[in-house]
Amino acid sequence: MGLSQVAYGAYERRLTRRLDPRRLPHHVGAIVDGNRRWAKGADLDLERGYRAGAAKVDEFLGWCDDLGVQIVTFWVLSTDNLQRSPEEVRSILGAVEDLVDRLSADGRWRVAIMGSLDLLPPESATRLQRAADSTAGHEGLRVNVCVGYGGRQELTDAIRSLLLEQAAKGRDLTEVAETLVVDDIAEHLYTKGQPDPDLVIRTSGEQRLSGFLLWQSVHSEFYFCDALWPAFRRVDLLRAMRSYAARQRRFGT
Repeated sequence: MGLSQVAYGAYERRLTRRLDPRRLPHHVGAIVDGNRRWAKGADLDLERGYRAGAAKVDEFLGWCDDLGVQIVTFWVLSTDNLQRSPEEVRSILGAVEDLVDRLSADGRWRVAIMGSLDLLPPESATRLQRAADSTAGHEGLRVNVCVGYGGRQELTDAIRSLLLEQAAKGRDLTEVAETLVVDDIAEHLYTKGQPDPDLVIRTSGEQRLSGFLLWQSVHSEFYFCDALWPAFRRVDLLRAMRSYAARQRRFGT
């Protein structure tokens, strides 16, 4: 083992010791950005980049589990991504499908698919949902995989679901509008029944949410990391946790 690896290991252990478990997030959102740039920089094809990014998800979950995180929400394929070339979309979907199969077979995670699955090829949507459903009885960390996801699309789907539900009860639009409260919409989001993310991490140096969990992240803390997602390290997560633990959360006040 080289001197740099020894120093890195010592630094990582020191960061871990200094974290107060009582101040760590319960729900972490991750915008896993930078797979394409990583592949280009490594002179690899795009599919290798997406598969390297998918493999990083396994590592990230293990690190989060060790730290006591209860929910992790990954954004792996946006509605905008679906507008890319058919070849690239197939590469992304192939990596995501294999990832979800792997997570579901692991036995430690409860997996949920979030997004507009009707925008995906039917065979992909079926495969993803079947794999996720097989983990319903698992008691470990919950893993939300956002596929075909967009924040505006989620809100549109939530409002549509709410209106259809109320129409089925025989209520007219005026009555629904007069009685509508915030919780009514929250009950129709993809994350229904889950706490909002405490911390949202975005890799690759981009400092924007791009529509990720628009409703749910209103009081979240944000951490932007320069590392491209496939190159993200445990020490990068520990630094994000350290930053989060040092903040005084004000929840919009």
